[in-house]
Amino acid sequence: MQDILKELEDRRAEARLGGGQRRIDSQHKKGKLTARERLDVLLDEGSFEEYDMYKTHRCTDFGMADTKISGDGVVTGWGTINGRPTYVFSQDFTVFGGSLSETHAEKICKIMDLALQNGVPVIGLNDSGGARIQEGVASLGGYAEVFYRNVQASGVIPQISVIMGPCAGGAVYSPAMTDYIFMVKDTSYMFVTGPDVVKTVTNEVVTAEELGGASTHTKKSSVADGAFENDLEALLEIRRLFDFLPLSNEAEVPMLETNDPADRVEMSLDTIVPENPNQPYDMHEVIQKIADEGDFFEIQKDHAGNIICGYMRLNGSTVGVVANQPMVLAGCLDIDSAKKAGRFVRYCNAFNIPILTLVDVPGFLPGTVQEYGGIIKHGAKLLFAYAEATVPKVTVIVRKAYGGAYDVMASKHIRSDVNYAWPTAEIAVMGAKGATEILYREDLDNPTKIAERTKEYEDRFANPFIAAQRGFIDEVIMPHSTRRRVGRAFDLLKTKKVSSVPKKNDNIPL
Repeated sequence: MQDILKELEDRRAEARLGGGQRRIDSQHKKGKLTARERLDVLLDEGSFEEYDMYKTHRCTDFGMADTKISGDGVVTGWGTINGRPTYVFSQDFTVFGGSLSETHAEKICKIMDLALQNGVPVIGLNDSGGARIQEGVASLGGYAEVFYRNVQASGVIPQISVIMGPCAGGAVYSPAMTDYIFMVKDTSYMFVTGPDVVKTVTNEVVTAEELGGASTHTKKSSVADGAFENDLEALLEIRRLFDFLPLSNEAEVPMLETNDPADRVEMSLDTIVPENPNQPYDMHEVIQKIADEGDFFEIQKDHAGNIICGYMRLNGSTVGVVANQPMVLAGCLDIDSAKKAGRFVRYCNAFNIPILTLVDVPGFLPGTVQEYGGIIKHGAKLLFAYAEATVPKVTVIVRKAYGGAYDVMASKHIRSDVNYAWPTAEIAVMGAKGATEILYREDLDNPTKIAERTKEYEDRFANPFIAAQRGFIDEVIMPHSTRRRVGRAFDLLKTKKVSSVPKKNDNIPL
C-alpha cells in the first residue's frame, strides 16, 4: 500500500512541475508567475480541487509520442474566492508553450460544461502560444469546441478572461466572447495576426506591444476592460471584481455587510456642481460619495472616458453604475461611449444587477468623424440596451440632460423605474444659447435682445420643474440625500416583475 501511495505522490509531484524547473525559472525571469502559482493567488488557500492532472496528448506525429507531460499545458478544476465557488483553467506556458491540443481543449471544455450545469462562473488565465501546430486540425477543432461553449454560457454564468502572456490567432476569440478581459502590462498581448505577418502582408513595421499590448487594447480598441501592472495585482483585482458578480443569471446579486449607514448624508454633494454650467467636475466623486465606503470597481476606465461604467455597493448589494463624465468631452455621448455603456447595461440586465444612471449630458458629439463612423447606429445600441433592460433602473439627473441624449440616458420614457433630479438639473431640447439663436433669428444682430431672450429661456428651462410637472421626473431631491433616496428606491424595486413579448432574440443594431 505504501508503494502505491508513494507512486501517487511521485506522479503528483511530476505533474506539478509542468515543463520542468528550467522553464519555470524562465517564466519567473519574465516577471510572470507559473500557472499553479497564479491559482494560488486567485483562489482561497487550500480550496483548489484539480481535475485531469494526469491527462496527456494523443499526438504521434513529429516525434510528439516521445514527449508527454502530465496535464498537457493547462491546469483545470474549481475553487473558491472569498468562499464562493468558481471553475478555473490556467494555461501553463512551461509545457509546449501553453499551446492548445485536442486534450488541452477537452480539459477546458469539461470544466466549462460543469460550470454551466452547476451555475458557477468560469475564470480563464490565458498564457498560450496558440494552436499546437503538430496536431493540425485537431487543435483547431478543440478551439471551436471552446468557442461553442463560450456562446452557450453567455448570459448564463459570468465568464472572465485574464490574458497573462501571449494570446494570438484563433486563441483570441474565446476571450473575446467572454464577459470581461483583463491584461497584464508589458507581458501580455492579443492579436489575430502577429507583427511578422503584418509586415509581410502590409509592409507595416510594428512591435507586439504596439500591435496588441495592454495599452492598445484598453485605450484604443476597447478589446480589454482593464490592465494591471503585474500578475499579482491582476489576480487580486479579479478577486475584487468577483465579489460584485452573481454566480449565475438565476442567483441573487452578492450582499456584503457594511458599516456605512443607509441614511448617510453627504453635504459636499450640495456644492459639487459648479455655478458656471460650462465648468466641469469629476463624476467619480459623486459615485464614491453615494457608494458604500466609497468602493467602486470601474470597467474600461482607459477607454471612452466621457462615460463611466462600473460596480459599487449600496446597502451591501451590488449596483451597476453608468454615468456621464463632464471632465471628458463635456460628457457628450459618442460612438465609443455608446458601445461601452450599451454592452455594460446588457451585462447588468443579463445577470439581474440593478442599474443606477447619473446624467450630465449636453448631447451627442457633433462632427463628420462621428457621422461617418455611424453614431446613429452606435448611439442606438445604448438606447436599445436601456429600453430592453428589465432590471431595476434608477436615474438621477445631476446637471444637463439635453436633446436625444436625455431620452437615451435611462429616461422615464424608456421605462426607467425611478427618475430623480437635483435642483441643478437642466432638461431641455438644447442649451439656452443655441435654442435662443434658433427661436429668435431675427434678433441675432442685437446682442442685448439675444441676452434677454437667453435669460428668459434659462429661467423657463434651466431647471427640472417643467419635466417634474409632466411626471417625467418623480422627485427633485436634495443632492446630499442622494444615497438615501437611491438606496430606498432600489430596496423597493427588489420585487419588480416585468413580462416581455415572446421572441427568439432581438435584433440590436450591432
